[in-house]
Amino acid sequence: MSLISRLSQWLPFGHVPEMDANTVFQHLENNNIQIVDVRTTLEWGKSHIKGAINLPITHFSADSVKQLQLNTDQKVIVICLSAHRSIPAVRKLKQFGFNDVYQLKGGMLSWWKAKLPTLSTQD
Repeated sequence: MSLISRLSQWLPFGHVPEMDANTVFQHLENNNIQIVDVRTTLEWGKSHIKGAINLPITHFSADSVKQLQLNTDQKVIVICLSAHRSIPAVRKLKQFGFNDVYQLKGGMLSWWKAKLPTLSTQD
C-alpha cells in the first residue's frame, strides 16, 4: 500500500455509511448497537450517549479497538462532534473486520439538535 493510500484512510472527508440520530436512538433503546465515540476524553466527559465507549481518534489502532472487545458482527455506530473524525474511524473498523459500521450523521451536533438524552461525567 502506498504512502498516499495509507494517509488517505485518515482523511476526514469522503463517504461512509451513515445513520441519523433518531434511528441510532431506536437501536440504542433495543440494545442492538455498539457506540464508539472518537471525540477527546474532555469532549466525551461533558456530554455523551449512554453506553458509548470513548476511544479518541488520536488513539485509534487495531490494538486499542481490540481492547474494547466489541462484537465484529454487531452494528457499530461511530460518533464525533460533527461527523468528520468519525469518517476515518468507520474506514478503520471495516479494515479491522467489522461488518456493519456507520457514523452518526451530523455527529453529536445532530444528537443534541434532536434533544436526545446524554450523560455527563462532570455532574
